Amino acid sequence: MKQIRAIYPGSFDPLTNGHLDLIERGSKIFHELIVAILRNSEKEPLFDVAERRAMLMEATSRWPNVRIDTFSGLLVDYVVQQKAHAVLRGIRAISDYEYELQMALMNRKLNAQVETVFMMPAETYSYLSSRLVKEVFRLGGSVRELVPPEVEKRLYNKVHPELSMAKQGKR
Repeated sequence: MKQIRAIYPGSFDPLTNGHLDLIERGSKIFHELIVAILRNSEKEPLFDVAERRAMLMEATSRWPNVRIDTFSGLLVDYVVQQKAHAVLRGIRAISDYEYELQMALMNRKLNAQVETVFMMPAETYSYLSSRLVKEVFRLGGSVRELVPPEVEKRLYNKVHPELSMAKQGKR
């Protein structure tokens, strides 16, 4: 069987259990999976790139064929630079499909050698997004079952530092 290196790109701001679901399943399909954090100067993320990288490295350490990296610019250029052949993308809903299809077709237009593999999340995470996690957390809701424990701690430290110590002890 051909060994295939794949790229799983995203902002991962913050990392969710839905992301980890795709990473774990992708690690079983590809000989190497590079989780690539997009450095986008046009967005103001909650966590900087170094913080997101640290969260990903901690959460994915159990999968030896998963590597964490960062990139900026065109995804297809990064894929070629990494000598990868596939891009892994998650699709939660029809709206995701429409956007991801456009991106996949544009990537194919830019480089026909790069394939996109779509993966459905586990049903448990079919509604989950980083944007929703941040919104729920900022409004005081629990994200305990939505993110890894280390991410929840970092969210408290970043968004609600006054509650950080009390909540961390209750996990």
